[in-house]
Amino acid sequence: MTKKRAWLKSYEAKYLGFNIKPNFKGRSTAQYWVNEKQREEIKNFRLSNTSETQTNGYEPKFVLSAWCSERGEMLNIDSYCKKYNLPRKDITSYKLVSHTGTPFYNIVFKENIEDQTIDFDFEPIVKKYIKPLKIKQQPLISNKDFDVLTYTDIHIGMNTNAEGKAMYSEKWDAEEVLNLAELIIITTLKNRESETLIVDDLGDFFDGFNGQTTRGGHSLPQNMTNEEVFDTGLKFKMKIAESLIPFYSKIVFNNICNDNHSGAFSYFVNSAFKQLIEQKYKGVTVTNHKQFINHYFVGKVCFVITHGKDDKHLKFGFKPFQDSKSLEKIDQYLKQNNIYKQADLIIFKKGDSHQALFDLCTSDDFFYFNYPAGSPSSEWVQTNFKKGRRGFVNESYFGKDFFIKPFFITK
Repeated sequence: MTKKRAWLKSYEAKYLGFNIKPNFKGRSTAQYWVNEKQREEIKNFRLSNTSETQTNGYEPKFVLSAWCSERGEMLNIDSYCKKYNLPRKDITSYKLVSHTGTPFYNIVFKENIEDQTIDFDFEPIVKKYIKPLKIKQQPLISNKDFDVLTYTDIHIGMNTNAEGKAMYSEKWDAEEVLNLAELIIITTLKNRESETLIVDDLGDFFDGFNGQTTRGGHSLPQNMTNEEVFDTGLKFKMKIAESLIPFYSKIVFNNICNDNHSGAFSYFVNSAFKQLIEQKYKGVTVTNHKQFINHYFVGKVCFVITHGKDDKHLKFGFKPFQDSKSLEKIDQYLKQNNIYKQADLIIFKKGDSHQALFDLCTSDDFFYFNYPAGSPSSEWVQTNFKKGRRGFVNESYFGKDFFIKPFFITK
């Protein structure tokens, strides 16, 4: 039976027989997986508290008595809520029903069941513009066809040391995320060799939404609210864009919005970024890619881009090293999209693995590039693998020749 995420009050979860979870930060609810039958049950339970007439022959499992046997009197609504741990602030109206065998309150609560949706206002956040870095313009000493900046796995909102037991604890809050943006800007301008820049974000820009991956199922240690994550993400992208625009006549941003951590959440911030930056500046294009694998051309060079895992189906995704399965999958994509006949050079780009590995040999038809994570390693990765190296990559292209310039962050 298909299950969906639902936001439930503690007493509603108890009604369905769930073990009570702590409420999510800033909410009076927690997330639970419920099937269709349970969704119907909770709706009927709420209905029983909004009307004295029971419909469809439904009988509630229990009634919360308003009679206080200790004091020999009816409970008022405040005492009633306190006794049964009901959220008084979420009650929109109530009525005491005393003519039944067991007196109780008919209560109307705010609706709490909701699917995975964004429930905060973007507009005031979108209006916050970021001042670009003040960098002195340097003369262009080279004349390559185009430059490429690639970053991935920023994991904004990730708490790298939730319980204070991390092996390699690193601060990763909004300040550090924006410090990374500044480092990317300075390094990219230092390696500038053309008038055209391609910026590829290969996914997992956010660590999660509501403390969950796109597929749910387990919690992620977080150090920001959804609103703070969105705000920081938009600041990060605007800062990079507005600082680089004065130095390039053309900039193209490609954002992967199909991954296993941020998924649709990253699409919202990238959509806001697209509307802002394209309206404010000429010569800037933003493409938000919602498919698992995507591609674009710059002249006769084709870049095939993906995060490496998708938002729903792939359990393992593309590995750091090519195997027969990945070779076949990429080959089929290239044939399906007639890329072999159109491109002189094909480069497959992925994130997810948090490693910088550039394979120019396994396939005779395309190169297979892995890019390092911009964020520190999570506590889980630190414990199961190693600390790892984080960073980003600048590249320059001239015909079929290219120059890879990885930048690793050391502390």
